[in-house]
Amino acid sequence: MLRLIFCFTLILLSIGHVTRAQRLISAEHLSFIKLNKHKFKNGSTAYKELLRDADKMLEYDVVPVRSKKYLPPSGDKHDYVSMGPYWWPDAQKGEGAPYVRKDGHRNPEVYDYDRYKLDKMAKAVICLGYAYHFTNNEQYAYQALNLLDAFFLNKKTRMNPNLNYAQMIPGHDESNGRPEGMMDIYIFVEMIDCIELLSKSRAFKPKYIQGLRDWFAELLDWMLESELGKQDYQAKNNHGTAYDVEVVAFALFTGRISLAEKFVNDFAENRIFKQVESDGSMPLELSRTMAMHYSIFNIKHMLDMCALAASMGLELFSVTSDDGRSISKAIDFISPYLGKPVEDFPYIQIKDWEENQSKLCWILRRASYFSSQSSYEQLFDTYCDTKSTAEEWLFYPPK
Repeated sequence: MLRLIFCFTLILLSIGHVTRAQRLISAEHLSFIKLNKHKFKNGSTAYKELLRDADKMLEYDVVPVRSKKYLPPSGDKHDYVSMGPYWWPDAQKGEGAPYVRKDGHRNPEVYDYDRYKLDKMAKAVICLGYAYHFTNNEQYAYQALNLLDAFFLNKKTRMNPNLNYAQMIPGHDESNGRPEGMMDIYIFVEMIDCIELLSKSRAFKPKYIQGLRDWFAELLDWMLESELGKQDYQAKNNHGTAYDVEVVAFALFTGRISLAEKFVNDFAENRIFKQVESDGSMPLELSRTMAMHYSIFNIKHMLDMCALAASMGLELFSVTSDDGRSISKAIDFISPYLGKPVEDFPYIQIKDWEENQSKLCWILRRASYFSSQSSYEQLFDTYCDTKSTAEEWLFYPPK
């Protein structure tokens, strides 16, 4: 049934230029879930958990970027600042600076900056947005607006639309940001989908929606024109993939359709064919100390781009180079390690093996929406043991 809905969506989108408000999860798919959530495995349980979480979010008071422990070099509290997660004080230096890299080992100092307040706000808006979609409860919409207002609209508290100091490293480059900092806002890709859901509420008056579009238009310009943004575009690994997804999502949200089309049309040549080898391996992800994690991470971004492309009537999943490079080939390379112990993995994965097994199952489920390969569903059914309350059961039922 879901496969028929997905194909019908593509047919509709191919007729002229139709802009869909929901892109990572299509409007048609969300409508189907709303009507049928009690009919598929763990759908009811995951739905109840979503509403429980949303009710908790009604009590959440956002901490804006202006409330910070450390000022960026600009001295402006409205400038977002975060620290590179895998950088630690150098034990050989008196004050620890300049910091040194320990790949895969997250320094708890990252919680002293803005990254996790941004993350928590965005996750709250996402949860409230989906809860509003399913219930039409205006409480969820008003609370989401309060959070978004504090972070993006209220001039006294809002974040400046730049990432000049994202993922800085103490003792390096005068604590200026790095291109890797673009990854900090990847969660905005899903968040703006939920803003579109919330725009149907009484709370989200047109002036608020326009204010949010204006903020993201400024951020998009910064990403395209700043030196950090240009450097991230040149990244040859998952950072470059994520950058493209962000640009397309923000361009669609702000009405820059031709820009979105350009990035989608260039995506296979610029990202898939340059990152995925003909055997399906992604060397730059496999070279990390969390090789399974980063391989899945990059494929997840590619599937996000497939969903954005589908909302524009474009197809990416099946695009294949002359020597066989494709998203499906990347999935086929990593999926044989599903259900295997970490010792059987011929690369380094220093932690979270079981968690990544679960993530790989959901990569297969998502991929099944774009592919006719029955093996994806068979592997999922065999190995997926994700807890029944996980949101994936609600949003990604069998096709």
